[in-house]
Amino acid sequence: MPDQTLHSLVKEMTLNEKIAQLIQLAAPFFEGSKEQGEITGPMAEMGVTKETVRNSGSVLGASGAKEVREIQEAHLKTNRLGIPLLIMADIVHGFKTIFPVPLAIGCSWDIKLAEKSAEIAAAEASVAGVHVTFAPMVDLVRDPRWGRVMESTGEDPYLNSEFARAFVRGFQGDDLTSDTSRVAACVKHFAAYGAGEGGRDYNTVDMSERQLREMYLPAYKAALDEGCEMVMTAFNTVDGIPASGNKRLMRGLLRKEWGFDGVLISDWGAVKELIPHSVAVDEKEAAAKALTAGVDIEMMTLCYVNHLKELIENREVSEDLLDEAVLRILALKKKLGLFENPHRGTDEQREQEVIMSEPHRAVARELAAKSCVLLKNENVLPLQSGQKVALIGPFAQNGDILGPWSWKGSREAAIQLYDGLKERLAHDRLSVAKGCGIETGTEEELQQALETAAHADIVVLALGENSDMSGEAGSRSDIRLPEIQHELLSALKKIGKPIVTVLFNGRPLDLRDVTEQSDAILEAWFPGTEGGHAVAELLLGKVNPSGKLSMSFPHSVGQVPVYYNCFNTGRPQGAPDAQERYVSQYLDVPNEALYPFGFGLSYTSFSYGEPVLSSNVLKPGEAIQLSITVANTGDRDGEETVQLYVRDMAGEVVRPLKELKAFEKVALVSGEKKEIIFTLKEEQLRYHHSDLTLASDPGAYTAYVGPCSCNVKEVTFSLVK
Repeated sequence: MPDQTLHSLVKEMTLNEKIAQLIQLAAPFFEGSKEQGEITGPMAEMGVTKETVRNSGSVLGASGAKEVREIQEAHLKTNRLGIPLLIMADIVHGFKTIFPVPLAIGCSWDIKLAEKSAEIAAAEASVAGVHVTFAPMVDLVRDPRWGRVMESTGEDPYLNSEFARAFVRGFQGDDLTSDTSRVAACVKHFAAYGAGEGGRDYNTVDMSERQLREMYLPAYKAALDEGCEMVMTAFNTVDGIPASGNKRLMRGLLRKEWGFDGVLISDWGAVKELIPHSVAVDEKEAAAKALTAGVDIEMMTLCYVNHLKELIENREVSEDLLDEAVLRILALKKKLGLFENPHRGTDEQREQEVIMSEPHRAVARELAAKSCVLLKNENVLPLQSGQKVALIGPFAQNGDILGPWSWKGSREAAIQLYDGLKERLAHDRLSVAKGCGIETGTEEELQQALETAAHADIVVLALGENSDMSGEAGSRSDIRLPEIQHELLSALKKIGKPIVTVLFNGRPLDLRDVTEQSDAILEAWFPGTEGGHAVAELLLGKVNPSGKLSMSFPHSVGQVPVYYNCFNTGRPQGAPDAQERYVSQYLDVPNEALYPFGFGLSYTSFSYGEPVLSSNVLKPGEAIQLSITVANTGDRDGEETVQLYVRDMAGEVVRPLKELKAFEKVALVSGEKKEIIFTLKEEQLRYHHSDLTLASDPGAYTAYVGPCSCNVKEVTFSLVK
C-alpha cells in the first residue's frame, strides 16, 4: 500500500486536482511538446482547459529526451503541488530498434531472447524519457481475420504466459526505482479482446466464464504474477458488460481475487464508449460506472474531468474511490522515483549512444532470424553457390517491414531484403524487379519481372501485406494475398524456374494457392529493422531456420477459427467406427490447419526416439519424468523445439485434444543426439471444472512429444488420487 507521505499528499489536493490526476492526454496538449498547437479535429473539440492540462497526471505518446524534459519542466512550474507527469507510450516490439512483431517473436519459442528484446526496448525508451509502455499484449488469438493477432504471441495459453512473463521481466527488470534503464509494463487488453466475433476489431466477446478462465485469463495472470505494474482495459464486452465499466471483472476478479493493486487504465476513449455500448446514457453515467468498476486513468476522453466532481458532491460516487485511484497513480510515480528525479533516465547524450546501437541491432537480427518459419522446402533452400537469383516482388525493395506498432521505427533505416542479399551475393548473381505493387500493378512491371526471372536460375519472390493491412483496425474478411500478387506468382510459375516465396505479413494467411505454386515458403512476418539481413542469412543457409508457428494457418478463411487445442466431438472424423458422411467435417477442406501450431521446418533433419516415463502412475505431491532422445540426423547444425502435450482422456468437462505443457529448445550439431527430460506434476493437469473449481481428474492421460502439435509420439499414464 502507498506510504503515509502519499496519503498526506492526497489530503493536500483539491477535488479538481485529484480528478485531473486520472486523466491521460496526448502530448500535443502540453507545453514543451514539439507538436504543441497541432491539435486538430476531434482532439480540438474535447474542450480541454489549461487547468486540466496543468493538473493532469500522465502524457500519452511523448518521447525524445529533449521534448520530454521540456514537457516535464513546464508542467512542474505550473502544477501547484509539483506532482510529476507519467510519460506513457506504445513501445510494443521495440522503440527505434524494431524487433519482429510479437506474433513472430512467439514463433521463436525463445523466451530468453524475447526478454532481451523487451530489455533493449526499455533501454531505448527510458533514455528518451518514457516511463511506461503499453505492452505486453497477451490476448489469446484464434482468428487471423483480426488484425491485432500480430501483437499477440499466439493461440496457446501456456506459451502466451511464458512470453508474458518474459516481456514483463525485460521491460521492468528487478528494481524500477533504482534501474532507470527500465520502464513499467502495462499488460493488455483485459480481458479477452482477442475473441471478438467475426475477427472484427472492437467487437462483442461472448463466452462462458469457464472458457474465459481456462484459455484467455492465464497470460494476464502470468504477467501480474511477474510483477507487471499496470493493466489496460479491453474495448470489448465481457459477459455482456464492456470491460471499462465491468465491476465484477475489475474489482471482483482483478483486484479482489487476484490481489492486483496497481494502476488500471482504459484504452483510448473506452470510458466514453460505454455510451454507444448502451450501458451508459451519457458521460456522467459513464464516469460513474468506470470509476466504480475500478478504472484509475481515463485515456483521451473527459468523462472524469467533466462529471466526477458533481457525482462526488452529490454523493452518487464515493470520494474514497477517487482517493484510491489517485493513490495508486502516485504510488507508481513514487516507485519510478519521479518525485526525487522527475527526469528519470532521460539523457540526450546517452540517447545518441544507446538508440539503434550495433549491439541492439545484432539482437534484432538474431531474433528476426529465429522468428521466421520455413513452411515448405522442396530441396531448393538454402540457395546454392553460383546460382543466379532473381529477387522479385513488392517487398524486394521495401522498407515497410517493421509492422504495426513500430511507432518510432524508421522504414528508411530498415534493411530491405535486396540490401541483405546484395551484401552477400556477387553482383552478377543478383537481379531485382518489382513485378507489382502490394495491391496494384502494371503490365510493364510484370513483363520486367518475367524477363528478370528468365535470366535467373531461381526466383526469390517477396510478397505480403503492407503494415496498414493488419494491426489495430486492420480486420480483413479475406486473408489471402492481394489478387495482383497471386497473378504475379502464377505468371512466374509458367516460366518453370524454382520459386522461393518469402512472406512479409502480420497474420496467418490463406496460402493454398501460394503453397501449390511455390517450391519453398519462408514466413518472415514483419521482421523489424534488421529484417533484410536476417532473411538473407536464412535464404543463403548462413543461419538454419528454427521458427515454429505459434498460430495456425488455415486452409481457408471458412475454417476460422482453427486451432490445435480444440475439443473433440461426438462424431469425430477418422474414428474407427465413423461413417463417411455423418461426422464433423467440411466437404471441401480438411478439418485441420494447413500449417498447424508448432510446425516449422529446418535445413537439417531431426529424429525422435520413443518417449519413456519414469512411472506410469502419477500421484499428487509427486512427479514423473518423461524422457526422449532427439538426434540431428542431417548434415547441418540446427535448433529444434521439442514440444510436450498432454490430453485428459475423460474429464469432468470436455478437454482439448492436446494441451501444450512444456517445451525445450535444443541446439544440436550434425550427428549429435541429446536426451530431453520433462517433469510432469499433478498441478499441470488441473483445469476449471463446471463449478469453476481448479482441480485435476483421476484416470487416464496421454502425453505426446514431438516437433509439432501434428507430429508426435505418445505414451500413457494414470493420475491416482
